[in-house]
Amino acid sequence: MELLQLKYFQITAKYENVTKAAGELFISQPALSKMIRNLETELGAKLFDREGKHIVLNAYGKKFLKRVDQAMYALEQGLTEVKDMKQVKIEIITLYIAVGSMLLPNIVRQFRERYPHIRFNLTQHQAQFRKGIAYDFAITSEIIEGSEQIVLLEEEILLGVPVSHPLSTFSTVALKDLEHEKFISLTTGNALRRTTDRFFAHLSYDPDIVFESDDPATVRGLIQSGLGISFIPSVLWNKVLTEDIRLIPISEPLCMRTIYLSWSAGKPFTDTEKSFFEFIIQLFRDISSSPEQRISKGD
Repeated sequence: MELLQLKYFQITAKYENVTKAAGELFISQPALSKMIRNLETELGAKLFDREGKHIVLNAYGKKFLKRVDQAMYALEQGLTEVKDMKQVKIEIITLYIAVGSMLLPNIVRQFRERYPHIRFNLTQHQAQFRKGIAYDFAITSEIIEGSEQIVLLEEEILLGVPVSHPLSTFSTVALKDLEHEKFISLTTGNALRRTTDRFFAHLSYDPDIVFESDDPATVRGLIQSGLGISFIPSVLWNKVLTEDIRLIPISEPLCMRTIYLSWSAGKPFTDTEKSFFEFIIQLFRDISSSPEQRISKGD
């Protein structure tokens, strides 16, 4: 069955007259009649009843015409949509996300629901970023030289311990009292690792790091397995923890980190970039203000 056959049938059904239909289609009457016969043969049913010199749609023809009209309408809609898409300029936002990677799927999905013509180039590895890859926006916990930035979030860093660990009964802990504990950590190239390393700057010991990983999920899994303790961001990691990890506030020193949105200094925003800028700010406001977004601490 060919699209041309359906179009010819649709016009013939419109007039219920082969001569008029052939005239509109600019083909000969015998050619149109043959096309209709071939279609009926393929369907195994007559679509028209012959009444003298005239033809009339029968029950099969009426049923089939309804579906043909629907199909042809859907096809026309598809052609229109494709033409419209060709006229829409595809814009790309290059995003470097050093922290909060668990938010990335929602960031992309929610923004593209509003702006479906937007595409993202995503960079999460600092090594790539340091090679000078241009970016439109960066979400980091460190200020990038030569950039402008705003603060998206201030979040407390908590101590995550296995529920079976003696520290799990504590209401607070001080880092100076954890000299003999086994720590699980992200690797040294990670921004959170650099932040937590600074917490020990004025202490008399360096943490005993027994496991390192560049994957936050692995760190959390090792804590759950009872192999050590680690630092847990109180807001951005809240959706990825289980009941196997107990979270304890650190009383001394004050353990916090700042999350920034950065962009190249002096760079004017396009309309799309301005929309993304406002979207990210609102997203983090919602995260900061929602009680559900914060991790429950130890009793």
